[in-house]
Amino acid sequence: MSAIVDLSLTYQSGMRGVEIEPHHKVAKDGWNSSTLHLYSHAGTHMDAQTHFGAGSESVDLIEIGRCIGPAWVIDIRKLSPKSLIEVDHLGVVPEYFNPGDSLLFHSGWSRHVHDPEYYRNHFPRISPELATWCVDAEVKMLGVESPSVADVNDLIEVTDIHKILLSGNVVIVEGLAGLNKLTETKVIFVAAPLKISDGDGAPCRAFAIQKDITL
Repeated sequence: MSAIVDLSLTYQSGMRGVEIEPHHKVAKDGWNSSTLHLYSHAGTHMDAQTHFGAGSESVDLIEIGRCIGPAWVIDIRKLSPKSLIEVDHLGVVPEYFNPGDSLLFHSGWSRHVHDPEYYRNHFPRISPELATWCVDAEVKMLGVESPSVADVNDLIEVTDIHKILLSGNVVIVEGLAGLNKLTETKVIFVAAPLKISDGDGAPCRAFAIQKDITL
């Protein structure tokens, strides 16, 4: 048996970068529709190389095959606030890692999505050494529960980490949720972004398929 686990935040008005306005109403027009105003990096989203000038690949050019594949779930909930996530935190994963596998970091940070803590620099972030390891190991996707893989309040750090990963063809998925529902250490991970022409990033629907996968 396999189970599909939704790893996406719900978009709603009031979320940072999200406005949803009624456009048509059944009572007046015969159908319901809405106008969506979405920041390209709001909620659960994918980053493209053009987000930080790390290359010429926009989100619409990311091949769909790079948005699905095996992923290791790394539990980092015991890390202290503001901690750097290091290679050592991967545990035994490097011993079994195959080029093209992905990494999902379960920090529990998504619980803060509706409070000011979500965007503050308290969340764990990817270290330069881990970012470089991901490139060398040919990580396909790197997913985090925080709004960014690096401190959004430190332009140098956030730029450096994004450039290392994106220029190394590591697809970044930020703003994940629901990783606490995963019971397997390795899952099939899917993150399907909106296909936006010349997009620097895009909201995406992310989910995991759990099944018996041996190490």
